[in-house]
Amino acid sequence: MPTTFTKEWNTPAYKGKTSFSTGLFIDGKFVDGSKGTTIDVINPANGQLITKISEGLEEDVDLAVAAAQKAFDTTWGLNASGPKRGELLWKLAQLMETHKEELAAIEALDNGKTFDWALGVDVTFSISVIKYFAGWSDKISGQTLETDEKKLIYTRHEPIGVVGQIIPWNFPLLMLAWKIGPALATGNSIVLKPSEFTPLTAIRMGELIQEAGFPPGSVNIVTGYGPTVGAAISSHLKIEKVAFTGSTLVGRKIMEAAAKSNLKTVTLELGGKSPNIIFNDADLEQAVNWTAHGIFWNHGQACCAGTRIFVQSGIYDEFLKKLTAKAQAIRIGDPFGKDVDQGPQVSQIQYDRVMGYIDSGKVEGAKVHIGGDRVGNEGYFIAPTIFTETKPDMRIVKEEIFGPVGVVIKFEDDEDIIKQANDTVYGLAAAVFTQNINRAIETAHKLQAGTVWVNCINQLHANVPFGGYKQSGIGRELGEYALLNYTNVKAVHINLGHTL
Repeated sequence: MPTTFTKEWNTPAYKGKTSFSTGLFIDGKFVDGSKGTTIDVINPANGQLITKISEGLEEDVDLAVAAAQKAFDTTWGLNASGPKRGELLWKLAQLMETHKEELAAIEALDNGKTFDWALGVDVTFSISVIKYFAGWSDKISGQTLETDEKKLIYTRHEPIGVVGQIIPWNFPLLMLAWKIGPALATGNSIVLKPSEFTPLTAIRMGELIQEAGFPPGSVNIVTGYGPTVGAAISSHLKIEKVAFTGSTLVGRKIMEAAAKSNLKTVTLELGGKSPNIIFNDADLEQAVNWTAHGIFWNHGQACCAGTRIFVQSGIYDEFLKKLTAKAQAIRIGDPFGKDVDQGPQVSQIQYDRVMGYIDSGKVEGAKVHIGGDRVGNEGYFIAPTIFTETKPDMRIVKEEIFGPVGVVIKFEDDEDIIKQANDTVYGLAAAVFTQNINRAIETAHKLQAGTVWVNCINQLHANVPFGGYKQSGIGRELGEYALLNYTNVKAVHINLGHTL
């Protein structure tokens, strides 16, 4: 039997308690992994053990797939009406609302983001996403197509079947909601792998999914490592579709495994190196505020982070001065502390990666304008960092760092800045700051990115699609577009009078 994780908080940010199983969630039950092994979950604020969770292996993925297929064939899929699917999703959202502070505390505990951000953004947005897709459940429809009066042709958008979903550690609960919302709304059954660094909210959601009344096997959650559980999902012959959010490197491996196995359909939401362009006529105060949010939100651990900051020469000095003051004002500390803005990076591995990029910037000749250092003696805290005097071929300019690190680059010419902004293998997002609406629209249309923000940054909504150009991914999350990832289109031809 899996162990139970219990924790009580008595902190300035939150006072409360949680208790839930640490097992794999397969066929509506929490179970140990096939070998009985476990994974340590570490608190990034102090490097200490939070708990141990069951480790899933390939055999456990097989069991989850079998449970998912059984549910799809009997109690879910086309056996559950659209209104019924919507009712269950809505009930899940209500349960999340009831437990929202508990979910935020769990999220802050193993991810390191502040409790206030987890509650105000991650949990709140996750609930809105589940509610949004609950509303779509009874609106999945096809078309009637005109040919002639002796033939009736229509299309059906049918669920694919068993789908695999692999989510990252930077927004664990939110990415779970982005994935399961459209998949369940369209009637698919799920085998989901959360990150081994941040599995706790996914496990707790298994209990809420059970409480909401979803049929056993319709959602299965298998905790484990990428090379075992992730690889098994990507290559499984009975999983017909896989969705992944994470690095471009791993995205390539998943796409390769999908192709080599059963040519399962793939959607990928991958990395980014987003440009943020600030023109001379921008509202300076607002541009600074949004830019700081663009770099340092979620400790820089956001795929859409606006980390390449291009500032036109007329306001460059004043902008840098104000951005410096903004970065210096960020309060770093315990995610459950009072008035804390930034917690730790998610893990020792990620801390080392970010510090490695900071070191490479120094070695390659960039100037550390502010930050660049560890904060404190325990945990994985890094000071907000800004580089200047960079060159286009530096790693800190070209590669995704995924930490609180940005580069500020001066530019002169309007046309040249488009070339600079688009000079990247990524194309997830971009931002433009100007008070000239013509310039804003023209620039937005020329940028090679799936999302362009004008006079704002990192704004996401349940009904607005999100995804990338180039090596930032395939397909779209959120909005009506996300539903296309989870249905097969069938054309039905009915002969009413043609004869041979």
